[in-house]
Amino acid sequence: MATITAVVFKEGGKTYYFAPRENEEYKVGSGVVVETSRGIEYATVVTPRAEVDDEKLVLPLKPIVRAATAKDEETHRKNTERRADAMKTVKEKIEKHNLEMKLIDCEFAFDGSKAVFYYSAPQRVDFRDLVKELSSCFHMRIELRQVGIRDEIKLIGGISPCGRECCCSSCMPDVKKVSIKMAKTQGLSLNPQKISGLCGRLMCCLSYENDYYAETCKQMPKIGTELNTPDGKGVVVNVNMLKMLVRVRIEDKAKDSVTYKDYSVDDLKYGHAERRGADLEPESDNGVKEVIAEKVKEDAPAQNGGENRQNRNRKRKKKNKNGNKPNGAPPAGQGNAQGNKQGEKPNQPENNGQNGGKKKKNKFRNFQNKNA
Repeated sequence: MATITAVVFKEGGKTYYFAPRENEEYKVGSGVVVETSRGIEYATVVTPRAEVDDEKLVLPLKPIVRAATAKDEETHRKNTERRADAMKTVKEKIEKHNLEMKLIDCEFAFDGSKAVFYYSAPQRVDFRDLVKELSSCFHMRIELRQVGIRDEIKLIGGISPCGRECCCSSCMPDVKKVSIKMAKTQGLSLNPQKISGLCGRLMCCLSYENDYYAETCKQMPKIGTELNTPDGKGVVVNVNMLKMLVRVRIEDKAKDSVTYKDYSVDDLKYGHAERRGADLEPESDNGVKEVIAEKVKEDAPAQNGGENRQNRNRKRKKKNKNGNKPNGAPPAGQGNAQGNKQGEKPNQPENNGQNGGKKKKNKFRNFQNKNA
């Protein structure tokens, strides 16, 4: 466990931990001077002393330099008052150089060594000439930092659609990720004008109760689901996830009437509740045996078919070994031999033609001998 003092550099900003001095006591809202990576800075105490686990800290902690004195308070006040004149001067310089950038905020280092100006722009801006002119005007180091639309609203602040100050500039130090799925889970209208903040992005407050709605949504039926109620069958038209109520539309065709009524989730039976109960019902041994028997009958034709195919393949292999091709044609060089064994003459078209010619010659010779 480590002893820490929590401070903020801006109102509603991120909280940072520092190691307190042993001989000093701090109060909530009092000023302290601390050393940061940017140099000496003025901060406001939000937690005087507390014990925090070492796992949640980035050790070693930087110590608090001192509690703010009257002189430190005066320096911080002057730096705050300089912001208005500095913003006006920089805006004039931006218009002079015709740069497409919107100046948002500025801050001066506690020791007066530099000034940081925050701006937004649709694209990258070449402000090298502007920085040179501002350096000669303020006689200190100048930094220009581009920020996004969310950070812009966080620096400027404003009144959100709910009527309260924007969460990002008042009570939310870090900008959280928000998705359209959160709005669907909470059953909100997907109209961008109703679920978007001043920055044009989804409202940060959608993430506050998302865990509750995500768990509750699993227990509620969906809109349009048909279910059984104590008064008959109906259709879900609306759900209230805060009160765990379901509004059901019940039609009575006999009386030609339609009734809307709210029911508690525990009093309704719908889709997965009925299926869940059916899955939990134990089956008898006879029922199991019947199911197994039916599966065996269904699988039997397929098995017989497989055995018949195997037998046919074996017969084909035997025929191939005896000299027959799979398509029924005899292999080359063996057809004539088999034909001779069966008493059939081999097919010899060339020899047949020669023998026919010899017979004609012999007939012609015999005819000549007779005439002679």
